[in-house]
Amino acid sequence: MLQFSGEFWTFLGVVLAFILLAALAPRWSENALRTIARLSARLAERKALAIWLLFFSVMGVRLAVLPLLPVPLPGIHDEYSYLLLGDTLAHGRLTNPTHPMWMSFESFHINWFPTYCSKYPPGQGAVLAFGELLGLPWIGVVLSVGAMCAAILWMLQAWLPARWALLGASLVALKFGIASYWMNSYWGGAVAAAGGALALGAMPRIVRHAKTRDALLLSLGLAILAVTRPYEGFLFSIPVGGWFLWWLSGKTKSTVGSRTRVVRVLTPLAAVLVLTLAFMAYYNWRLTGNALLFPHALNSRTYRTMGLFLWDHPKPPIQYHNQQFEDFYNGWEREDYQNTWQDVWRVSAEKLTRSGSTYFWWGALLLLPGLPFVLWERKMRLPLLIFVFCSAGFLVSIWSFPHYAAPVTCVIFLLLVQALRHLRLMRLARCRPVGLALSCAAVCLLVADAGLHASNRECDQLEWTCQGDRSRAVIQEKLSYTPGKHLILVRYEEDHNVHDEWVYNGAEIDSAKVLWARELDADQNAKLLAYFKDRHVWLVEPDKDNTELIPYSPPDANAGR
Repeated sequence: MLQFSGEFWTFLGVVLAFILLAALAPRWSENALRTIARLSARLAERKALAIWLLFFSVMGVRLAVLPLLPVPLPGIHDEYSYLLLGDTLAHGRLTNPTHPMWMSFESFHINWFPTYCSKYPPGQGAVLAFGELLGLPWIGVVLSVGAMCAAILWMLQAWLPARWALLGASLVALKFGIASYWMNSYWGGAVAAAGGALALGAMPRIVRHAKTRDALLLSLGLAILAVTRPYEGFLFSIPVGGWFLWWLSGKTKSTVGSRTRVVRVLTPLAAVLVLTLAFMAYYNWRLTGNALLFPHALNSRTYRTMGLFLWDHPKPPIQYHNQQFEDFYNGWEREDYQNTWQDVWRVSAEKLTRSGSTYFWWGALLLLPGLPFVLWERKMRLPLLIFVFCSAGFLVSIWSFPHYAAPVTCVIFLLLVQALRHLRLMRLARCRPVGLALSCAAVCLLVADAGLHASNRECDQLEWTCQGDRSRAVIQEKLSYTPGKHLILVRYEEDHNVHDEWVYNGAEIDSAKVLWARELDADQNAKLLAYFKDRHVWLVEPDKDNTELIPYSPPDANAGR
């Protein structure tokens, strides 16, 4: 989670300082914390105000640290695919026609047949499209993270006392709102997390009051999960659906009659879910030609030779149109996971390490003494069941990144805050509030953690998740201000890093000011140049000088040089 050297000793020093304060001045410590809690409780009790204040605070703080953490550049294959999706939606359509020169533009996580589109579901793309319409796709990311924190606060208010809900949402804001790739990339996470929060926050409210508003929010949360992370969202929905059916059948204590449950809750919920399923079917049909075939599944069928789950065995290699696909799909993927127990343990350890860095911090270790009490609480059964279902689904996938588990973000922080509530009551020798000291240390360590990473200009603790190559952006910007239209052919060396891809474009191909294409064989290159004969054609070689633009000449013309 953190580097073991300096930050570990900082962690140890903070913990010892709080323990000594609790041991030497127990009464003063408790009085000071009561004063702080009393002040925060006044805001927390004004629940709607707290939600809006948190929403704007998250965005305000992130914008304030722009000098340290500037607007992120895309660098991961997935980010470019999401940006294509956002650009497509911003142009007012779900997909794009296949381009005649598609082979030269072929790139990762993008489908070209039957249409040109991203392989991902539309949720994150819609956020990026909204940001693009406001001037910058990243604006959508900032808004989504603020909305996620607000949604999690609303959820926690249904499960915890108001001041503890505000504390939990503030922890989420600190963890994800400043130095996290959820905020500092285009990969997503926040939208799915907001969907999970809406679903989990609506359920206890429905049980208590059976209001149509809460039924609509539950259905909205489930719909968001469906259009962002369908697999993980489905796993999240299983325990929620079971609890809902248990309540609907009258098995829980409730003063609401069965007819009221059907009219106020079930009917609007079913209506929204039917509309969501219809939209997803239509989306699939427009992108793949089959209402039941997801673009992601089509992409896997077209390009991938590896399965999705730990027990899947590789298929025969596929012949590709370019060497980079050959190296990635027939090379790196097949070498990275070979269905051995050693590989299972390795990829599982990678997933746990990455998730630990994303969701936790050193101070979270201090909450472990309070966790057993949480596990035995009756009211925590649903969150725990959701966590188990989603964790199992997360771990059985071969390649899982932390934002894949985004729907359970609200569950994780609900359990952490509940553990903190139990921890604060623990005392040493009946009078020393050691548990209170450890609770304060845990919170302060997260504040210090977020501030330290921001001051060090670290956009995420994993480092590689939000480190886009500025060289490509420099070339793009330079040509954007150069008269005429431009076509850039990218030439890779044999030892090129398969994770460093430069060939990505937006929704518009023919009308784009700058186009990136892959240098292929002489025949395909000739067709490409003939098609774009009105453009200035440039050569870029990322593995040599990745900022130099050279007027393009076919390789044969350079053979004698």
